Amino acid sequence: MNNPTVCVIIPYYNGSKYIERSANSVLAQTIAPNEFLVVDDGSSIEESEKLKYISEKLGFKVLRKENGGQGSARNFGVENTTSDFISFLDQDDFYLKNHIEILLSGIEKNDPHFGWVYADLAEADEDGNIIRWETVKHHSSHPKRFINDLIGNDMHILPSASLINRVAFKSVGGFDPQFTGYEDDDLFLRMFRKGYKNYFLDQAVTVWCINNNSTSYSIKMSRSRLKYFKKLVSFFPDEPDKARYYMKDLIFKRFNSQIIGEAFRSVCVSNTPQSKKCHNIKAN
Repeated sequence: MNNPTVCVIIPYYNGSKYIERSANSVLAQTIAPNEFLVVDDGSSIEESEKLKYISEKLGFKVLRKENGGQGSARNFGVENTTSDFISFLDQDDFYLKNHIEILLSGIEKNDPHFGWVYADLAEADEDGNIIRWETVKHHSSHPKRFINDLIGNDMHILPSASLINRVAFKSVGGFDPQFTGYEDDDLFLRMFRKGYKNYFLDQAVTVWCINNNSTSYSIKMSRSRLKYFKKLVSFFPDEPDKARYYMKDLIFKRFNSQIIGEAFRSVCVSNTPQSKKCHNIKAN
C-alpha cells in the first residue's frame, strides 16, 4: 500500500467529561485520519446530547447504537468505516500529536502476514498529568513471538496504541462482545493464532489515563476475567505428549490469585454464614 488509509474509532458511553479531550487529540494529529468516528454505545439522553453538541462544535461524526459494551461498539465502528488500518481510542485517553504518523512508519509493507503494529504508552492520572513515559515494556516482552507469552501473561497491547490491519481484524470476527475486560488480549491472541504478525515500536504514542471509576476496577472486569479464563482453558487443552501443560504452567498461574482473591472478597462482603466464617478467619 503506497498510501494506506487510517480510521480512528472512539467508543463512547456517558463520557462527556473526557470526550472533548480525546476527540481534540485525534483532530490535532500531524497526519490526519481518513475517517474519524465516535460510536455512542447507548448513553443516557443527557450524555448523548452533550456528545452531539461537542461533535457539532469540533466537527466529527457520531453514530448511535444500543448498549452492548466496548467491544460491540468498536466492531460497529469498524463496520461503518472502510480504511485499510484501524486505530481505536478509549474515551478517557488521548493521542500524542504524532500517534498516527509514528504507527504508520511501523507498517511492514513487505510482510504479507502483517497484522498490527503497536507502541508504548505514557501513563497519566485522570486529568492527563503524566506519571511516566514508558509503561508496557516494563510489564511484558515485546513484540509477541511465542504463544506462551500471550496466554501466560497479560499482553499489555492496547488498541489505543495500535494500528490494526483491517484484513486481520475481519478475519477473526473482531472483538468478542461477551467480554467487558480482556477483549483486547482475546483479539490479539486470535489474530496471532490466525497467522498475523505483530511489530513493536519503543516509544509512547498514547496517553493512558488511570481512572479509578473505569471498567478495569469494576465487577464487570471480574466477571469478564472468569469468562476469559474459561475461554483459554477451552482453546488450549494440555498436550502431555509434547510436554505442553497450558493449564498448570500458564493459565492457572496467570489467573489463580486474582480469581480466588475476588471470590474470597465477594464472600467476605456478603451477609451469609460463609461471610461470618470469613470474618472469623480474618480475626484469627
